Amino acid sequence: MADLAPDTRPTLAAFDVDGTITERDCVVPFMRRFSSAVAIGGRLGLQAHRLVPATVRKDRDRIKELASAAVFRGRSERELREQGADFAQLVHDRWLRSDTISRLREHQRAGDMTVFVSASYEAYLDPLADLLGVDGVVATRLASSNGVLTGLLDGANCRGAEKVRRLHAWLAQHRADVGGRPGLRVVAYGDSPGDRELLADADIAHWVRAA
Repeated sequence: MADLAPDTRPTLAAFDVDGTITERDCVVPFMRRFSSAVAIGGRLGLQAHRLVPATVRKDRDRIKELASAAVFRGRSERELREQGADFAQLVHDRWLRSDTISRLREHQRAGDMTVFVSASYEAYLDPLADLLGVDGVVATRLASSNGVLTGLLDGANCRGAEKVRRLHAWLAQHRADVGGRPGLRVVAYGDSPGDRELLADADIAHWVRAA
């Protein structure tokens, strides 16, 4: 791993979640809390004319949109919050990677700012961040109207280049004292092709190997 020697600049440590902070993908297990695999498959089957082309193109953003619509449309915001908190506790208790959590704790002991930057859903990453003492979350959000989920994403799927764009937007809000990114050292952790842009944007990048 790259050196984490002291630096005169403040440090932000940006961690992907699935496969980096956790030992497994968390998106599908979270979806299954709202609907059985059979029900999800049936609802996606009704959208086959959209799903099949997206699958052929390996368009993960479009697949995420369709799956979100199939699972969450019509559910209440309250249920999403409750399930998100329960699922975050499950992830915290069972699926965390000890090696990456150790690096997270190193940054926290050093007084660095820490953030999750992930294509996973914000609904369970926010409470997971609270459990782990992480300062912020940049993740995929679900849209709602009058307390009910629309089945749409609130903005783009937070993957690839969108991770970098959203992280910079987050920094502009939370680090105005250093003008957003300028004057800040970014250390990024990721494990998948969707993290490449985030890692390329960082001053120090760590490719996290399989646990």
